[in-house]
Amino acid sequence: MTLDLTAELAATRLLAVIRGSDTAAAIATGTALLAEGVRVVEVALTTPGALDAIAAIRAAAPAGSLVGAGTVLTPAAVADVAAAGAQFVVTPAVVDSIPEAVRRGLPVAAGALTATEAYAAVRAGAAAVKLFPASVGGPAYLKALRDPFPQIPFVAVGGVGLAELPGYLAAGAIAVGVGGPLVGDAASGGDLDALRERARAYLAATS
Repeated sequence: MTLDLTAELAATRLLAVIRGSDTAAAIATGTALLAEGVRVVEVALTTPGALDAIAAIRAAAPAGSLVGAGTVLTPAAVADVAAAGAQFVVTPAVVDSIPEAVRRGLPVAAGALTATEAYAAVRAGAAAVKLFPASVGGPAYLKALRDPFPQIPFVAVGGVGLAELPGYLAAGAIAVGVGGPLVGDAASGGDLDALRERARAYLAATS
């Protein structure tokens, strides 16, 4: 049975995006986030050893958590992340990986910025559209996109700090995806205690 990524994101309202420079730190970041109660995490393939990180985080993940792969651009990358145990795929744009992920039963949150891209992402089989970078237009732009496409589940990603988060949810995003403002430098060896504190703040803001 294919995972209903849209329902999971709508329920949790928070996708943590892990992008760093160290494999072990990325694993520690993912496990810390999940331990704090974040239920959906994504490891970007630009992180060194990302496939190993995905496998390790998935193995340690509590029941009900989801571990996915981000920056998945090609069909070959889809095969790699599927083998590593990724449960969903995220892309930065409308790219060749989307139909391959759909073919394999991996739900996709596909990156799009314009109305044309958002429509193309859904036509390609994306379960949700990642409005990226959301900060370019802010919540008002998201609302403008949703007016003609009320049926498209949008996830706002890119520059979503705690101050901006309520605006995106109010504008109709089913969830927000947060990298830097949440993860900070933890995935590159930074302070995990500070990461946990930020995670608690984001969980409170999305609850």
